[in-house]
Amino acid sequence: MTVRAALPLDAEEYLTWLAVERGRARSTLAAYRKDLTAYAAWLARRGLGLDDVREADLAAYVAELRSEGRAPATVARAVVAVRGLHRFRTLEQRAGADPGAGLEPPRVPAGLPKALTEEEVERLLDGVPGNGPVARRDRAILEVLYGTGIRISELVGLSLGDVDLDAALARVLGKGSKERIVPLGRPAVRALVGWLSPEGRGALEPVRWARRGDAEAVFLNRRGGRLSRQGAWLVVEGHARRVGLAGRLTPHVLRHSCATHMLDHGADLRVVQELLGHASLSTTQVYTKVSRERLRSVYESAHPRARGAA
Repeated sequence: MTVRAALPLDAEEYLTWLAVERGRARSTLAAYRKDLTAYAAWLARRGLGLDDVREADLAAYVAELRSEGRAPATVARAVVAVRGLHRFRTLEQRAGADPGAGLEPPRVPAGLPKALTEEEVERLLDGVPGNGPVARRDRAILEVLYGTGIRISELVGLSLGDVDLDAALARVLGKGSKERIVPLGRPAVRALVGWLSPEGRGALEPVRWARRGDAEAVFLNRRGGRLSRQGAWLVVEGHARRVGLAGRLTPHVLRHSCATHMLDHGADLRVVQELLGHASLSTTQVYTKVSRERLRSVYESAHPRARGAA
């Protein structure tokens, strides 16, 4: 029989604290809620409450997650969520010792972003057929994602007041509710002008807006509501299939491609950090490795003595 456990009150209050005090994104909170619910169920199966947990129990839980074949990043996130809960209880004086103080998340192998080539990006951006409202919207979505490197959640969160086409700038609300200004390239501005016209967005506007906030959304779905993350993801996926990039392209790959291509063309690392909204420069530095490897690949394929005998 499967043991089902409701999320403990302390866990609910921890998630509220993360949202209010730490400004965590809704997607992060949803992932933590999933992790903590699984942890609560594991404790319930063993007849343990939060007050009963010891470091050995946490080690056993992590070992079980690993034995189930979870990805290192998934296990690491679960450890962060569980450790954060116990630390919160200690700081709030709801527990004595913190059983998670010595718990270290597993190391996550540093993967290289798989950027598209510039030719592949051009094929994608030039491959949106037609001039109807949906085509205008999709063209603007692709141009903005690649041209700015913003996240898919940041794209669908854009409101009309966030976009200044005359100044070619957009105000973006990133992780932790941190605001930043990103420049819009000329192709992105042209695509947005086409979309934010009576023949584009105007053609999808409903007679009556269903929800508050939809009227201010930059990107709408076919029913006239604010486009969701899943909806924008499907737009990218659909056009990827159209130009032969199925399985290789997601919105995040366009973000990777934006950063990699900028560094390839000599952009300063800190400028790219600011553009992408990375809190730490070390997060951005992974793209320098991509560019170095691409440099070596081009060198070895093009230079007549690159592979000569030593």
